[in-house]
Amino acid sequence: MNESAMNRRSIVTLLTALLMALLSACTAGPDFRVPDHAMVKSPSANAPFHSGDEAIYISAPLPDHWWRLYEDARLDAYVAEALAANTDLRAADANLKRASYIVREAEAGRTIQTTISGGADISRIGGFTGPGSSYTYNLGAGVSYPLDLAGGIKRGIEAARANSEAEQAARDQVRVAVAAAVTRSYAAACSANVTLAATRRVLEVQRQTLQVTTRLASGGRGTAFDVTRARAAVDQSAAAIPGVLASRQAALYELAALMGRAPADYPREAEECAAPPSLRQVIPIGDGAALLSRRPDVRAAERRLHAATATIGVETAELYPHISLGGSMGFAGPFSTFLSGNGFGGSLGPLLSWTFPNRSVAHARIAEAGASAEAASANFDGTVIEALRQTETALSAYAREADRNHALTLTQGDTLKASDQASRLYHFGRTNFIDVLSAEASLANAEATLAQSRATLVDRQVDLFLALGGGWTDGPEGTETKESSTRVKANAR
Repeated sequence: MNESAMNRRSIVTLLTALLMALLSACTAGPDFRVPDHAMVKSPSANAPFHSGDEAIYISAPLPDHWWRLYEDARLDAYVAEALAANTDLRAADANLKRASYIVREAEAGRTIQTTISGGADISRIGGFTGPGSSYTYNLGAGVSYPLDLAGGIKRGIEAARANSEAEQAARDQVRVAVAAAVTRSYAAACSANVTLAATRRVLEVQRQTLQVTTRLASGGRGTAFDVTRARAAVDQSAAAIPGVLASRQAALYELAALMGRAPADYPREAEECAAPPSLRQVIPIGDGAALLSRRPDVRAAERRLHAATATIGVETAELYPHISLGGSMGFAGPFSTFLSGNGFGGSLGPLLSWTFPNRSVAHARIAEAGASAEAASANFDGTVIEALRQTETALSAYAREADRNHALTLTQGDTLKASDQASRLYHFGRTNFIDVLSAEASLANAEATLAQSRATLVDRQVDLFLALGGGWTDGPEGTETKESSTRVKANAR
């Protein structure tokens, strides 16, 4: 090797060492942390709920399996089947699996890469009039290891992992929605049966009233108007029954679909449910801090912000050269020297690739990634605000429906007392039978209204549990999701 070649090699080695020294101590792009101004760190967002100061609530952690608070074995079985077979959950599981493979792909970028190449060709010197043909071959193998001095690969892995965790949170959100939807559908079917029974009771009393009114009118003690009014009441109540039956059937079909069954394969025992599930205790709601660490959609938004921040580093790394350690060896030459020592060659040393000048393109992509991170930050704040809004609204709605249900319960008690009094007065001849029927009709209407309120009350409970975001830690992946939620809570401090 002549002196000039040695000098060139020394310069290349020196420059490579200098670049390695400059880049080894840094990773491109910002390290992720939740911004100080983020809504998740706001004291008001982490405080006790504004609407949670009610006797029906307690500031205690929400259990993972909130539906078990109803103590309904049938409901527990339905939710378990849905969490195992729901089609939306199966799709979410597939999305999570895909994200995990993307992480694996990104991690493979920092492993040793090998290549094998080979070829053969024939050439004819001087065209068709040349003296003859030449046959040559080449065989080679190479190996390289990326040094990732700028941290582009590291940031890419970081972004892929954050996106995978976001998909995991999205799957958990589907679990929350499925558990709530199953509870709501089951409760709707049960409530429809209660409403149906009350409506049929009202209808029966109204038919008795119509019969008595018709007899009185025939005897000259009533009018045709009284009869028409009584018949209209019968027709109105009778017309309400098909709608209740349709609502019950729709709830049963939805329950079957949520459980991964064909609609016609709905659980037949739910069709005969006599009463909706009811809570026998106050509802544990925790506080804002617990909510934000528990809600899967908040965790997903935080993970997407992390991924967007890491992407800035991926694009920033493109400002710097890509350096790897590599070596190659092989044989090349005419077939007459196939695999002989004369055809052997090899190399070993640092490999450098750098698209230059590329700074304008790289800076544009960095700015693009930064804008995406800003959008992700805004979405994170919006998700936190929406989670708090949903929860406060659900707390208020449930509390007011509970007040209404209590008032209707008192009304039903009063109408029951009035009905008993009317019956006793009629027994002693101090009132007529129409008054008795009227009192019974009022009682039946009060019972029907109370049944509807109880159905609405369960619906508001499900809204509340859905807003609180509980239930997603069920299953073997529970530990993983809890760790993720703990990280979100730590970032919020």
